Amino acid sequence: MTKIRIEFSRFSAFYSPLIGTIAGGFLKEEGLEPEHRVSPPGKSAVLSLIDGTSDVVQSAPAQGFLVLERGDKPPFAHFAQINEMDGFFVTAREPDPNFSWDKLAGEKVLVDHFGQPLAMFKYACHKSGLDYDSIDALDAGDVDSMDAAFRAGEGSYIHQQGPAPQQLEHDGVGHVVASVGSAIGPCAFSSLAGMWEWLETDMAAAFMRAYRKSRKWVNETPAGEIAAAEKEFFPDIDNTVLTNTIAFYQGLGCWTPHVEITREAFDVTQDVFLHSGLITKKHPYEEVVAVPPSA
Repeated sequence: MTKIRIEFSRFSAFYSPLIGTIAGGFLKEEGLEPEHRVSPPGKSAVLSLIDGTSDVVQSAPAQGFLVLERGDKPPFAHFAQINEMDGFFVTAREPDPNFSWDKLAGEKVLVDHFGQPLAMFKYACHKSGLDYDSIDALDAGDVDSMDAAFRAGEGSYIHQQGPAPQQLEHDGVGHVVASVGSAIGPCAFSSLAGMWEWLETDMAAAFMRAYRKSRKWVNETPAGEIAAAEKEFFPDIDNTVLTNTIAFYQGLGCWTPHVEITREAFDVTQDVFLHSGLITKKHPYEEVVAVPPSA
């Protein structure tokens, strides 16, 4: 077995196509022994590619064009998509089957202020005809602090990635009323990244074979079976919550069957970042995205 070092920027059921390479045994089938970790607070996973401590990371194409904004060429490439839609939700205190985004105006909303989630949330507001500045957007800190603040009674709404909203619902603390992904549509949200030279290796080809199998698995396997296979990675999440979260993501269509990062999805993400002023212009697709490795 050859060890492969995998790093996640965030760890949630949203990244099941990558988690599945481990949970489904697909990496071991390819002779790879996975070692995984989550990036420490304040460190981007792509830095672990650069310093050589990770082989492949869960990232986002936006990491590439943010480097280009500084006038540099990214030393890493985004070679496959994980999610082709945003996987965050809006959760309210009470059920609201008639929710519309304009109901957030004037309300205290705990918003994830990390770069891409915030940019996507702002763009979802824009697409839904809501002025983001009309919201009383609260920054409660990291995801755990946000969750604790909402549970303690702060805010009328909260913006989180699954399965945190589904756990709130299970615990009777909140009710999911909207999907950011549904408001925006397909985009290059999260990706797999590696160093350009690594993509030419046998390890990269073996990893990609495993990843294609995992992507097929998460799309075609009942959510309950996937949840059972992944349960060891989520010991604090109720099994029903994990199952429901995976089922929602399957239905949302974020795990589209193709692995390639399309130009169309890439362009939408640049529109999102232009809207938030995080980039000043659109950047060439080829300087950020690579063709998936092949055997």
